[in-house]
Amino acid sequence: MVIYLISETGRKLFEGDIILPLERNALRNSSYRWKFPIPYILADSLDLNAKGVILQAFDMFRLKSCVDFKPYEGEPTYLKFEKLDGCWSYVGDLQSGQTVSIGERCDYKAIVEHELLHALGFYHEQSRTDRDDYVQIWWDEIIEGFAYAFDKHNDSFLDDLNTPYDYESVLHYGPYSFNINSNVPSITTKIPEFNEIIGQRLDFSRIDLLRLNRMYNCTSSLTFLDQCSFEYINICGMVQNAQDGANWEHILGKPGDEDHTLVGSCAGYFMHLDTKTGHAGQSALLESRILYPRRKGKCLQFFYRLNGSPQDKLVIWVKKDDGTGNVRRMEKLHTITADGEHHWKLASIPFSVENKFRYGFQGIRGEPAMSAGGITIDDTSLTETNCPTNIWHIRNFTSLLNSTSKGDYIVSPVFNSSEGYAFALQLYPHGRNSSPYTNYMGITFHLCSSPNDGLLEWPAGHRQVILSVLDQEPDVIHRMSLSLSFTTDPKQNVEINDTLQWDKPSITGSFSSSCNCYMSPGVGWNTFLTHRELHWKKFLKNDSLFIFADFEGREFLIQSFSSEVVIFVRTVRSLSALPKAAGKGKKEEKSCLVQRAGWPAHAHPVRATCQMAAFIFPHVKCPKMNFLDSLVGHLRATGTSGEQLIPFHYSCDELLF
Repeated sequence: MVIYLISETGRKLFEGDIILPLERNALRNSSYRWKFPIPYILADSLDLNAKGVILQAFDMFRLKSCVDFKPYEGEPTYLKFEKLDGCWSYVGDLQSGQTVSIGERCDYKAIVEHELLHALGFYHEQSRTDRDDYVQIWWDEIIEGFAYAFDKHNDSFLDDLNTPYDYESVLHYGPYSFNINSNVPSITTKIPEFNEIIGQRLDFSRIDLLRLNRMYNCTSSLTFLDQCSFEYINICGMVQNAQDGANWEHILGKPGDEDHTLVGSCAGYFMHLDTKTGHAGQSALLESRILYPRRKGKCLQFFYRLNGSPQDKLVIWVKKDDGTGNVRRMEKLHTITADGEHHWKLASIPFSVENKFRYGFQGIRGEPAMSAGGITIDDTSLTETNCPTNIWHIRNFTSLLNSTSKGDYIVSPVFNSSEGYAFALQLYPHGRNSSPYTNYMGITFHLCSSPNDGLLEWPAGHRQVILSVLDQEPDVIHRMSLSLSFTTDPKQNVEINDTLQWDKPSITGSFSSSCNCYMSPGVGWNTFLTHRELHWKKFLKNDSLFIFADFEGREFLIQSFSSEVVIFVRTVRSLSALPKAAGKGKKEEKSCLVQRAGWPAHAHPVRATCQMAAFIFPHVKCPKMNFLDSLVGHLRATGTSGEQLIPFHYSCDELLF
């Protein structure tokens, strides 16, 4: 017998956040597999931050798999994201359209990934047939009536796709799920070291991705192009110009001169240009293999170290197709100059290219007599994603942890958003004084006054703050970086002085000597990152922590259909009669199915195609007239018949009048 969790609205949830399909073996039945791209709708009920987070989750699927998404355009099957009662999803493609609920406190990247994995056909990790070999369920510690959430399923129900049990899965329960006593776990691991790992909500694990890519036969990701940690002698197909006056060398690290990939845990390799020898001005160009892009925007990231002459330079180039098929047109992207600091740093360089290309690293010798080292690069990656706008590099983090107490904080440099807003971060290594949590770092976001303030929109509402801590794993696909976000409410007040939280900092904030500017009151998280997570993943390397900070407008997400007009459709025949009418192809019979009216809307919205508009408005010219076929498909998907009303949403651009 299957027992269900009953939600606040009476909805039956299997395993806590799953609504079962008609068949319970969705994972094994290929008819429940999605075809890509998956159409989606972001309902207006969603919080603005949730909409932004859903788009972030889409980007993670595109980077790490072949799963893709597209805005809904009338297809019979789709995902509709709504703010309902909690976080839940159906399992698999029901082929009739389905809801994913991103409710209150569900707007986190990893939680959206979790629910999307359910929608793609996956169940919770601890439901596996062999789970008792790996975890212990403490039945007496589970809230009465919730034991069903820990049921395990036989092989006819679940397919593990020949993968091992995964303590790190984003689909695994945490140790205190459905527990009676907040201090006593309901599930523990047979290997004790994983007790604090299960239930992680950072990102996909390696095995999550292995299963996803196996199920959907993904042979490559959609937005990943290239990466290299230089651990192999072929250096990832990179090439050098034999006519250069100098050469990059493939060097094995040693104590005091470690690579970035392995950081001295064992010897690793990197690329190095010696600037102690030769002549000033000599250069060496290291180029990637020829790459073939799918999208226009790119983000090149790499770690570098300049410990030679103060005049040494590292120049980043892109070499493009010149229009004849030859990749030879050079374009300079960025120049990095020595600054006297000899530690590993991170560069993040956005650029755009639509045809085949190479990227390259040009090292230029400064004054050899003044050099004690050279130019070094390691762990390069190139993706067709957005680069972070700002990077906060915090060095000697272990020392910072050991020398601070609760309430102590450090302040970032002042950053600027793409719109020109200035802001800064305050990081609390042991949390804020007001925080009830221990072993957590806290962080707050503050707007800062700047000369741009007179030109900007105030209050700075409907913008999304995204803070991410970089997992410095060299394989970009397997990074499990932390990402948290919130959106600014233009009407939010500051309680202490009754001003608007996101108004000009000179009005709502106070003067800070750290930036010689006014800083607004901070908004952020008491539970930003645990001290354990710092060392579980590669958040700390060379004792450096990298925090990405973005502050971007999200007004375009406020209403999904704000630029559309609505046509209401009245079905005047039973659903069974529609195919017959469609088959006759007579305009008189088709037109009796649809009429324009001002009836109130109370059913499913559909984005119309140009063909739909052409049928209702005969002067609109389109290649095909398939309105009725689209209507029949939608009626079947929604189970509509008789005299029910269905609003169809038409883009003003699509109406063409």
